[in-house]
Amino acid sequence: MHQEKVSILFLIKGNRVNQRDLCPLLCRITIHKKKQQFSTGLFVNPHYWESKHQKVNTQDFNHKYINAQIERIQVKLYNIILVFQLQGIECSIDNILNEYKGLPLKKEENFLSYYKKYLSRIKKLVGIELKQNTYDKLVYVCNHLEIFIRWNYKKQDYPLKDLTLQFLKDFEYYLKTEKKQKQITINKSIQILRRPINWAISEGYLDRDPFILHKSKTVRKEIVFLFTEELKNLEELVLQEKRLILIQDLFIFCCYTGLAYNEMAHLEKDNIHPGFDGSNWIQMKREKTHREISIPILPKAQEKINKYASDTNRTFPPISNQKFNAYLKEIAIIAKIDKNISHHTARKTFASTVLLYNDVPMEIVSELLGHSKMSITQESYGKIVQKNVSEAIKKLAAILK
Repeated sequence: MHQEKVSILFLIKGNRVNQRDLCPLLCRITIHKKKQQFSTGLFVNPHYWESKHQKVNTQDFNHKYINAQIERIQVKLYNIILVFQLQGIECSIDNILNEYKGLPLKKEENFLSYYKKYLSRIKKLVGIELKQNTYDKLVYVCNHLEIFIRWNYKKQDYPLKDLTLQFLKDFEYYLKTEKKQKQITINKSIQILRRPINWAISEGYLDRDPFILHKSKTVRKEIVFLFTEELKNLEELVLQEKRLILIQDLFIFCCYTGLAYNEMAHLEKDNIHPGFDGSNWIQMKREKTHREISIPILPKAQEKINKYASDTNRTFPPISNQKFNAYLKEIAIIAKIDKNISHHTARKTFASTVLLYNDVPMEIVSELLGHSKMSITQESYGKIVQKNVSEAIKKLAAILK
């Protein structure tokens, strides 16, 4: 930074006068049109202050002391700026004033190195309040960030203080063109990238969120679920292999409870309680949102619980998510279901075919799914309600005939 870009100006605060009719003298620093002022601790008679010459005139009996102090402050500030320039320290107003007052300089850090420090700190939280797969995703995005900085800026790292919205746009472009990621994956990556940014703000490395104006591009994801006839065919399908029969039963159970894979896999007898209505209810905490959920167990779901009753506290035999989905694809072929289904399809089927198609209100669907917001349910399943609208219109058309 060149010295001519820095302006140091002394001015009196004329609207504040003490009992001796003296005004406080302020010092204002201007750098690149940014201004900040501080009190010098000096008081001057406004009638003797010469703004043009930046000093008090000789009519003030204390003029020698005051003018000497003004010069001392000015010299000290310019010396600080000169040292900063020589040492490559950022000549920001905050840094200059902190150095003048003897306070620590504003902390500086690079984005990638800070991200890695962030990872090393939160790694200790894995298994306590952070899931391993969440941590793995953070590492995955960090790896992309490292390659992106080298690819786009030809540098090993990038200063946190220089981050702008353009940085994020360039990163999004990189993920789209070089890594061939879909928009929904890019949105997740950017969401994860902003986590260490929030920490940097809280620790004083950043004054504000440089990405605050970013808006994720909306992605309309198609909901894959089984229609009533497809679900019925799957339920009535007669299989021979035990491994496929188990998956068929577990999938049907989830179609009538809406449990995600982890919730199904960790469901214990202790999670099943008799309800006020005489039927059993599942009561547990959703792993994803940590919300307590209460789900009434429909007869077809209760059948599967009874079928696998054992002496252990587990409700169902253990099966990995990978094997579950692999076996489920075999079942889909046998059942002639021409859809790319997975365990998650059962949850979608529960929301749509079992609940919404049977006129269960959206707010109840949201509650049973354990969604943190009603808007999540509406965004995901709003179009499905169109089927009900279509059927109502057909009935109306028949009446009008």
